Amino acid sequence: MAKRKPDQRQPRVMIEGEVLRQIRQHARANSKTEVCGVLIGEENGNGLNIRARIPGLNAAQAGTYVTFTQDTWEHIYKIKDKEYPEERIVGWYHSHPGFGVFLSDHDTFIHKNFFSSALQVAWVYDPHSDEEGCFGWSGERLERVSEIHVKDDKGGEEAGETGKPEPVSGIEDDEEVVKRSEEGETGPPVWLKWMLTIISYALILMVGAIASWIFFPHELILVIDPTTGIVRQGHVSRDGTTLEVPGMPPIEIRRSDSMTSPAAPHKAQPQPALSNDGSTNSGKDPKDQTKQKEQRDQKDQNVPRK
Repeated sequence: MAKRKPDQRQPRVMIEGEVLRQIRQHARANSKTEVCGVLIGEENGNGLNIRARIPGLNAAQAGTYVTFTQDTWEHIYKIKDKEYPEERIVGWYHSHPGFGVFLSDHDTFIHKNFFSSALQVAWVYDPHSDEEGCFGWSGERLERVSEIHVKDDKGGEEAGETGKPEPVSGIEDDEEVVKRSEEGETGPPVWLKWMLTIISYALILMVGAIASWIFFPHELILVIDPTTGIVRQGHVSRDGTTLEVPGMPPIEIRRSDSMTSPAAPHKAQPQPALSNDGSTNSGKDPKDQTKQKEQRDQKDQNVPRK
């Protein structure tokens, strides 16, 4: 007899929504190390129904791998025989905290040695990116399963199916919620951006005003209002003839000749007139001068004529 060829078709996987929630919760509770467990359900032709899960307690955990120990298997079978006696182990799950969704060499070794049945699958979940996926046998190779059904426990209806490798329905909704929350946390609020922008422009204007005051000095004219006693600041008009002060009439600017024109020559002072006897008449009373003149005339008359 010829040897039967292995089935090349991927298994059709249906998983309860409550099982997905429990797997995610188990992985998120240990976000720095890998966790593991087994999937409980039944096989249905080429299909697989996952109805429960059992966490792998006492597993050998590390940052990049997880291993089922003897104590782990004893705990798993004890729970299975008690709560799921009619079900079977249809696969296993484990987390990749921050590593993405794939099967490492260590994961492939575990699957080939402990979950080698044609319909047993491996579920991988990354609690950091909230990404998850399922891997199953396709002939003799392990491939990512392209058809996954998620069953709603409340309605008992299937959430749908897709040809995409990613899980659908509730899984994608959870991923979208996580992405939105992450974007809201990382981005600052709009009002804070506007406030920082306004403050930066105000600082620039203040620095510019101080620099112009220091490097470009100007004349400051202060005028006291005689009626109110209020000090007001004024400025000289463009033609330089008046001083303009707010609230007051224009003030005419008067400049001295020495400020506006070159030094004027000194006018010659009148010199006092000399009299006949060589004396000056400056500083004497006119009556005295008349009297002196009469005396000189009389003296001239007494002089004998030649």
